[in-house]
Amino acid sequence: MPAHPPLPHPADFPSLATDTIRYGDTDRQGHVNNAVFTTFLETGRVHLLFDPANRLPRPNTSFVLARLEVDYVAEIHWPGTVQIGSRVLEIGRSSARFAQAIFQDGACTARAETVVVLVDNLTHKSTPWTDAERTLMEGWRGTGR
Repeated sequence: MPAHPPLPHPADFPSLATDTIRYGDTDRQGHVNNAVFTTFLETGRVHLLFDPANRLPRPNTSFVLARLEVDYVAEIHWPGTVQIGSRVLEIGRSSARFAQAIFQDGACTARAETVVVLVDNLTHKSTPWTDAERTLMEGWRGTGR
């Protein structure tokens, strides 16, 4: 059986977003429903990709989620907040692969890999990153594990 990689820590990520756990996020078992984890991951991506200081996405482009893989590690409980860490793993021609993790009280509750693609809003086709965008995203690699 393959060994599991060590769980990430918040300090591994150059971007940390916070989201509030809502009572409506819980299910009949009393913990946050697994589908809400993906919403928390979206919060993390939006926090990073749409930060006005980053100037992404450039005019007439947008991001499309192409892949999302989640490993559920532990339950999340209401009430409280979660932190969502995001960092770049790989930059393709028009896509970027991110490592993400969700933390409650500093403990990892889920880890994920996501791929986003930059698309042209008129053609709805992928469009390459500019050199400036690549340089910006290189700064989002973080320490990783």
